[in-house]
Amino acid sequence: MRVAIAGAGAVGRSIAGELLENGHEVLLIDKAPTAISVERVPMAEWLLADACEITSLDEAALQRCNVVIAATGDDKVNLVVSLLAKTEYGVPRVVARVNNPKNEWLFNESWGVDVAVSTPRLMSALVEEAVSVGDLVRLLRFSHGDANLVELTLPEESALAGTQVGDVQWPEDTSLVTIIRGTRVLTPSREDSLEAGDELLFVAAQAREEQLEDLLSARRRPEGTV
Repeated sequence: MRVAIAGAGAVGRSIAGELLENGHEVLLIDKAPTAISVERVPMAEWLLADACEITSLDEAALQRCNVVIAATGDDKVNLVVSLLAKTEYGVPRVVARVNNPKNEWLFNESWGVDVAVSTPRLMSALVEEAVSVGDLVRLLRFSHGDANLVELTLPEESALAGTQVGDVQWPEDTSLVTIIRGTRVLTPSREDSLEAGDELLFVAAQAREEQLEDLLSARRRPEGTV
């Protein structure tokens, strides 16, 4: 997979390093000569250019990219790069970094963004995830379909503990994608049983999040009650 990353700062270089380790082809683009540090990510391609300029993106052969990541520290630049990547070059997947949470509402399909990653929101979500059991935590927002990646740790008293995945009537527009159980990552099948303490990851429509949280957090009835 070929990936172009606009912004060769610490964030861009870190992403490039991870992708290269996973066998992908990576191009780093930055207009600041001081940001071009080939020795830091020697396996990547480097381009000294303004990623907001069509001529620069032509030189980068953006039409050959499977993914473009707008990872600069400037939200305006990330929006322009995303829009050009999607509309001018038809890049299938565009991921954009959100630096200021106040601008998050702009990072949607209208600007060519498929996935918006807000560092402050993600850090906040990870803190919540670490301390919350039974509360739904939003980890990532997808622009298409108004869907989010959400997580909930199944509490001990949940009525669904011990229930098979296939027997649960999940809310409409929600999909259980992963069960994290201790050190194991499980791809859920209909026969898998939910256990207290499981971290459940869903892709869910925002309008269904409250319903999903209510379902997973519902307490068992005490024995002997109807």
